[in-house]
Amino acid sequence: MFIQTEQTPNPATLKFLPGRAVMGEAGTASFASFEEAKRSPLAERLFEVEGVTGVFFGSDFISVSKDETQEWYLLKPAVLGVIMEHFVAGKPLLREELAEAAGDGEPDSEVVATIKELLDTRVRPAVAQDGGDIIFRGFEDGVVLLHMQGACAGCPSSTATLKMGIENMLRHYVPEVTEVRAVG
Repeated sequence: MFIQTEQTPNPATLKFLPGRAVMGEAGTASFASFEEAKRSPLAERLFEVEGVTGVFFGSDFISVSKDETQEWYLLKPAVLGVIMEHFVAGKPLLREELAEAAGDGEPDSEVVATIKELLDTRVRPAVAQDGGDIIFRGFEDGVVLLHMQGACAGCPSSTATLKMGIENMLRHYVPEVTEVRAVG
């Protein structure tokens, strides 16, 4: 198994491409702590590597974030080893009994449906290339609330992407949108 790596705009995050589906069409999964990682054997093992502060699973990649005291040339071999061992052993990515249920069952308004469609078709594919994801969290009084994950969380250019790119695009297509804000 050959795993490629790519740098992301966030120097604290590296993107690992195992050459196979990670989450596939199932969406994404983000883990910001060892406790959150308990629902994934792979994320749990990655958090055991000293210096790992975040793990994000995309369709065909894994983004790993580190603390500022660690260097990638020291962490990268350990992270590669954990990822390779996991996939070669054929272990599940998520523990079924702890996998999150999707959706809240309420139908979206026309404006929210349009916002979600624009995010899914125009924004998420672009940020996935950088090793991250942006999740819709709500729309209140003209303000779109987005949660940034993976390489996007804590990225120096994320504020510019949010304001200059996403906000301008959404305001153009959805006149009801007045602002876009990042939420935790």
